[in-house]
Amino acid sequence: MSKPGSFWDAFRDPKLALMLGLGFASGLPNPLAGDTLSAWFDDVGVDLATLGFWGGVVHLPYNLKFLWASVFDRYSPPFLSRRRSWLAVCQVALLVLIGVLGTFDPSKQPALVAALAALVAFTAASQDIVVDAYRTEMLSEAQRASGVAIFVAAYRVALIASGSIALILADRLPWSVVFWMLAGLMGIGILCTLIAPPVDVPPRAPRSMTEAVVEPFREFLKRDQAVLLLLITMLYKFGDVFVGAIRTPFLRHVGFSLTEIGTLAKLVGIAATIAGALLGSGFVAKWGLKRSMIVFGIAQALPNLAYALLASVGKSYVLLGVGIGVDSFMGGMGAAALTAFFQTICNRRFTAMQFALLTSLMTVPGRLLGMGSGWLTEHIGWTALWVLSVVVAAPAILMLAKVEITEPRDPDAPAAPEAA
Repeated sequence: MSKPGSFWDAFRDPKLALMLGLGFASGLPNPLAGDTLSAWFDDVGVDLATLGFWGGVVHLPYNLKFLWASVFDRYSPPFLSRRRSWLAVCQVALLVLIGVLGTFDPSKQPALVAALAALVAFTAASQDIVVDAYRTEMLSEAQRASGVAIFVAAYRVALIASGSIALILADRLPWSVVFWMLAGLMGIGILCTLIAPPVDVPPRAPRSMTEAVVEPFREFLKRDQAVLLLLITMLYKFGDVFVGAIRTPFLRHVGFSLTEIGTLAKLVGIAATIAGALLGSGFVAKWGLKRSMIVFGIAQALPNLAYALLASVGKSYVLLGVGIGVDSFMGGMGAAALTAFFQTICNRRFTAMQFALLTSLMTVPGRLLGMGSGWLTEHIGWTALWVLSVVVAAPAILMLAKVEITEPRDPDAPAAPEAA
């Protein structure tokens, strides 16, 4: 574990600029399988039942990407380098698919358009797998949180470009033109991939698909504190995920309109998340990962008390602004530290598979128990629910105090590295 440095140490390497292009390329396709696609379907008169069904189908690849992540550890196309070759394949494919997607009419061919959108989502999820692995392998321990923060900032900008700006353009231009314009923006990611440096990783890649799928689990579970690491992964964001599904219904219940909620979430929430991630990454460099995760873990839970107060006093723009703004800011800090935690505990032989698994596990407990959050609210009320969401942050904090966060060692890996 390297010694903590100054706040600005994490931002001084020029290669972090690559995170801007890669983050933008990762964020750009996301709304095309979500809000932008839904708006397009609605604009041409597709009924709500069809829209809802295909919307759910299209988003599945993002939730199931761990199922094929091992392919990117096992195989490598015969050009560029191990990770960059897969990035180039995914990004060129996305450029073509996004452009082609907009040439069809969803009112006449909804199944075909949804299938193409699902293929876009699958390819985008694959790009996410590879870029997570590449970022983990390229950045030093001191740069990981800052790399994530810069990546997240660019990712959020891309969400605005392919979400809000795309909808504005669609009022003035045909959807086919809008989609080809968005497709052209993938060139930013392609350029960054071409100029990005290869990274050194242990040369003993998995020798078979069986090894690529099974060995990441076996290697992780053989570690001394494997259970603690997995529990921290699943519980660190537990409070936020637990109440995430009912945050908007709660705010509607208090008396806010969708426009009020959406405006604050877009303007305040996105800006605060970016600022929190950038500031948090600097503190990770200064304080070290473990201390930062403990401080940020406590900090990201406390803003929910603003929602608890909002439930008691009723509609208040000040409390809503504090709730969304501070919650997003602290959440950005926590996300930067948590992603740096994932990057640290991944074995570099199985980066793609282990990272995809960890990010999937991150939301499992909150999603499962969140299914009962509505029922729980009916029995204990909104105020108690928000207070409970703060209390449930405690187990992960206590576990962090006991765990040792170190990079895994592979005693069987040869000493000489090769380009990846």
